[in-house]
Amino acid sequence: MWYATPQSPYPNIPSLRHRKMQPSAAAATVGSPYSTSRIAFLSRLLATDISAFKTTPLKWNSANNLFICRNSLTPKNPLPSFSTPKASLSGDNSKTQLIDLIDDDQDVVRQARRSADWKAARAHLENGIVYQGRVEGSNGGGLLIRFYSLVGFLPYPQLSPSHSCKEPDKTIQEIAKALTGSLISVKVIHAEEEKRKLIFSEKEAAWSKYSNSVKVGNVYQAKVGSVEDYGAFAHLRFPDGLYHLTGLVHVSEVSWDLVQDVRDILNEGDDVKVKVIGVDRNKSRITLSIKQLEEDPLLETLEKVIPLDGSTDSSSDSTTDYAIVPLPGLETIIEELQREDGIIDIKITRQGFEKRVVSQDLQLWLSNAPPNGNQFTLLARAGRQVQEIQLVTSLDQDGIKSALQRVLERVP
Repeated sequence: MWYATPQSPYPNIPSLRHRKMQPSAAAATVGSPYSTSRIAFLSRLLATDISAFKTTPLKWNSANNLFICRNSLTPKNPLPSFSTPKASLSGDNSKTQLIDLIDDDQDVVRQARRSADWKAARAHLENGIVYQGRVEGSNGGGLLIRFYSLVGFLPYPQLSPSHSCKEPDKTIQEIAKALTGSLISVKVIHAEEEKRKLIFSEKEAAWSKYSNSVKVGNVYQAKVGSVEDYGAFAHLRFPDGLYHLTGLVHVSEVSWDLVQDVRDILNEGDDVKVKVIGVDRNKSRITLSIKQLEEDPLLETLEKVIPLDGSTDSSSDSTTDYAIVPLPGLETIIEELQREDGIIDIKITRQGFEKRVVSQDLQLWLSNAPPNGNQFTLLARAGRQVQEIQLVTSLDQDGIKSALQRVLERVP
């Protein structure tokens, strides 16, 4: 039963007639005793910033099970007196107050509050707002995060790597238990009121704060996280000593040598130095390289056995004084490459022999050596033998890579 004064001094709060509210078939929700208008009224009321009215807050009258505002909704100029009609419930006279906003049915209040909080969650999702959420507890899959009157879920994979890197000896369950009661920065990544799904991410909040400082070419100390067949994830250490963001070192960027299994080189918890070679800000991804912090071993081998001035060491296994026979399969690749648009000239200029055998198969590399005008360096290797190829082209580095890819797809 709701009561209100005949006039309301606040335009944002609708006036209610001083009468018993009878739910109608049109207004009531199927299976619910609460009318849509009552819930909508309470949602508007809870969303109203009544602090702007500079009035005293609502008070709970435990004797009558009513929310009472003794003077907050009283107009500045007193209203004319009027008589209050008598009403009866179960034979008892109803107790009237200046205004009775809510009766003893608290489910209506909770439903309105939750509806307003789901609306806030969707706003946080759409606007990418970072929220300070209190950790209420945890279960087998993640943390329980308080969001106003709602409780959402933060899966363990969405935790920032700073926790596990700080305490590597603890299990994820022990870390979660230690976080209970604390505040952490999170972002809403899923909000679906109909299915009651509210999911958070601490990683996304960390990305918003720290990713702008990550640039291509930056070098970081990092700690290896999980290791997969396709590469290893590395957590980047920031100036505050914590590991806030994670990048991927693809298997091709682990070493200049042929890597059959990343786990032969990297293990979880290893400390490594990495170079940022790519940042996708739309997908929140960082691409890292370990090998690009080292010199290309092929170039190093050639420069040692064949000095840049063209002179040869009589004790070295190198040849520059006669025509170089291309490595098996290389001549076909060169012929196909010359048919690509933008390729002007290709010539094998030097060869040498390594002390180790990395692979018996022919491998073709685009050297990291800076180009000399429109001249790039390719390196071919099979067994111990290495050959240097000078490529004159109008293409840039990416164009050369694309041309090589097309050629290798054509050559059996």
